[in-house]
Amino acid sequence: MTSERPDMRASDAERERVAETLREAVAEGRLEMDEFEQRLDATYKARTHGELVPLVSDLPVPGTAVAPVGPAVVSGGSSVDVDWSRRIGGPATSTWAVAFWGGFGRKGRWTVGRVFTAFAMWGGGEIDLREADFEDRDVVIRCFAIMGGLQVKVPPNVHLQVNGIGVMGGFDEQTKDADHGDPAPGAPRVRVTGFALMGGVGVDRKWNKAQRQRLKEAERRRLEKPDGF
Repeated sequence: MTSERPDMRASDAERERVAETLREAVAEGRLEMDEFEQRLDATYKARTHGELVPLVSDLPVPGTAVAPVGPAVVSGGSSVDVDWSRRIGGPATSTWAVAFWGGFGRKGRWTVGRVFTAFAMWGGGEIDLREADFEDRDVVIRCFAIMGGLQVKVPPNVHLQVNGIGVMGGFDEQTKDADHGDPAPGAPRVRVTGFALMGGVGVDRKWNKAQRQRLKEAERRRLEKPDGF
């Protein structure tokens, strides 16, 4: 959509074209489901081109060619496309977080520092790396929980090492998506370490909602494909 006048009134057809771009983006894993819903709602409320353009300015138009990226293959022949070369490097936007009688969240698009330190006491925090960028290929997440809880969510196709200590508490790793496969070429190395006292630190290897949906769709297409084709 191009217009030299951002105050030009948008038509129903233009709003529908933007909505279709958003639907294509969430199906391809470019948008999280919650961001898709927010943008779609804003699309149907938009009255001018100036309100519509920012909603799709960072997305390709459906049907146009997009530069290929290397796939991270998982068992069953499915894949989640990740171009790690574009997600590693650049200045960190956050290197620490504290929760004291409260909580914190680091999720969505953010850049995790090469060393990120999290502390929770009588509170909790979430560190979600599934959509994050990385300051360096090697990242250390230092977690300290005292009568509190910290949750670290890591995409299954990165190198992961967990070696924290729990005293009257837990420092556990779980793999929520069994078919995560091997780490993708060029993927970052994430080491989670720290200490939990009468609290807990949980590390989950799991895809986000959009990635799981793509894997399910790829598996459905594979099962429907006739033998020999």
